[in-house]
Amino acid sequence: MDHKSKLQEYCSSLTSYQRWPTREVMVGSVAVGKKNPIRIQSMTTTDTMDTENTIKQSIRMIEAGCEIVRITAPSIKEAKNLKYIRQGIRKKGYDTPLVADIHFTPNAAEVAARIVEKVRINPGNFADRKKFETHEYSDKDYENEIERLNDKFSPLVKVCKEYGTAMRIGTNHGSLSDRILSRYGDTPLGMVESAMEFLRICGYWNYHEVILSMKASNTQVMVQAYRLLVKKMVDEGMNYPLHLGVTEAGDGEDGRIKSSVGIGTLLEDGIGDTIRVSLTEEPEFEIPVAKLMAQRYKEGFTLEPLEKIVSLPYDPFFHSRRKTTNINGIGSDSVPRVFSDLSRIDNIRPEDLAPLGYLYSEEQDKWHLSEQAVDYLYVGNNKIEFELPGTLSIIQNSKIWKENDQSYPVFNLDNYRTTSKRSNQMNFLFIDDKTITDELKLILKEDKTIVLILRNSDEHSVMLHRKFIIDMFDLGITAPVILNRSYNDISNLDFQIKSSIDIGSLYIDGLGDGVWVDFGSEYGIVNQTVFGILQASRMRISKTEYISCPSCGRTLFDLQETTSKIREVTNHLKGVKIGIMGCIVNGPGEMADADYGYVGTGNGYISLYKGQEVVKRNIPTDGAVEALIGLIKEHGDWIDPVSV
Repeated sequence: MDHKSKLQEYCSSLTSYQRWPTREVMVGSVAVGKKNPIRIQSMTTTDTMDTENTIKQSIRMIEAGCEIVRITAPSIKEAKNLKYIRQGIRKKGYDTPLVADIHFTPNAAEVAARIVEKVRINPGNFADRKKFETHEYSDKDYENEIERLNDKFSPLVKVCKEYGTAMRIGTNHGSLSDRILSRYGDTPLGMVESAMEFLRICGYWNYHEVILSMKASNTQVMVQAYRLLVKKMVDEGMNYPLHLGVTEAGDGEDGRIKSSVGIGTLLEDGIGDTIRVSLTEEPEFEIPVAKLMAQRYKEGFTLEPLEKIVSLPYDPFFHSRRKTTNINGIGSDSVPRVFSDLSRIDNIRPEDLAPLGYLYSEEQDKWHLSEQAVDYLYVGNNKIEFELPGTLSIIQNSKIWKENDQSYPVFNLDNYRTTSKRSNQMNFLFIDDKTITDELKLILKEDKTIVLILRNSDEHSVMLHRKFIIDMFDLGITAPVILNRSYNDISNLDFQIKSSIDIGSLYIDGLGDGVWVDFGSEYGIVNQTVFGILQASRMRISKTEYISCPSCGRTLFDLQETTSKIREVTNHLKGVKIGIMGCIVNGPGEMADADYGYVGTGNGYISLYKGQEVVKRNIPTDGAVEALIGLIKEHGDWIDPVSV
């Protein structure tokens, strides 16, 4: 495919911030889309039949800033109970709209649509039961399937239209129907078509109070699906609002970083009207993360004028890495390299490297390396007076640099121009300009040892860095690029969110060969965050990945406690992906993106999966973590943890 000829069709502009113009949909008293603020949502984790606790938790969420509250309704009895939950919340003085979350039960959706302000249906399981079977459909067979779908779905559309109830058609990557998988595969296109089948039925009945979502635990898939959905809607003359989320993001810093990479990549380009950060924690803890993200785009932002991008040299709907020259292990197929800055420390000691993944044992006279050990250390005008581990190289300012196997010089354009003392292997070049100058073009044409360090400390840098790299594409420049960002005077959470967006957005599109982030002297926080960003964007795997759902009223065990137990005994298994699902709704499907799955199947029981296949059923939760370890050992992915 000639990506150069592929016009950018997934956002209003790649060089100036503009919200993608959507229609307005009213969810009760909350207006979504158009020029309204980005709305913040979350979901209760209580049993929906526990009216009192569901009301209390909903109010805690609302008081934390949640503007739309979602509650699961797995059957008609829960759907009917939404009436009493709604009444209780209203009696407490809150008019926040409620959403019924529906899976498998169209009749429950029709009941809920008469009670609450919005229903969410999953097109993967609203009219279909997933059997993980592949079918060959003729065009006529497929038309018949759509007719069956129409018969199942139209009654709900009519009820929603009659009662003024909004609807979210929420596709989940992990629960696509067998019909969609058979025709489109496990792809972003399949996710989009899954929603479009339902959306076209809504259009037939002239019902337009619809919001769409394309959630996945894989950030690349999630971003590509939303982009493709926007393109599809543009092609068909539609502009429905979009609800953004990374599903099963997990907990702690990993969940916050992963959500920020996926959601932030889209928000940065003006895509998204509501957001939900899905953490395996109490729902009110999701709200501060979502609020910080939404706040970042509340007033939009203005950059120095950039020349408009009218075509892309890469495919925004399919991930590929920018082709670069391999310079001393940076670029080409090498994983993105991680840089750290210790230039502010005058006398660097071995213990200063501990937050950067290098622990020195004086007794053994030996370095112990973590999987999150940095690759390059910038020391400025300083020197290292002790023997470094062989995996670590240093970067020094060119005026004091002396050539050796582990040291490389860094220049700016001024001192590069005036010196001939350069490395024969690799030279770093700081670039502060927003555009590629004629001088830089000439240097890069003549010197094939240069790695560029693109520096920026602006509030928003994604468009600037992306435009610079696209210009490199257009000029045929293949020098590797290190993305360098600086942050000051912000909280740790704000730093995590902003850096995840600024760096992760570019890595989603394969634009970068290394990361260098500065945040004062918070070296350990920076290092964990950078490796988390690379893992979340699927560019460098350095630890176990947990695909963990945020819990809801369907959850069949204590998800937070279980996730903590599993993490405690498996967090040393680099690259292994473990899915921890509270119930059967998304469990088996999300196992498609996990190596092993731990899924609730009944009160006090779980089933274990290898990929999408269930291998052990109805295991009591008391011994389930040990059974999971046994399964990992059985398939040869277990290693014993190393104590230092």
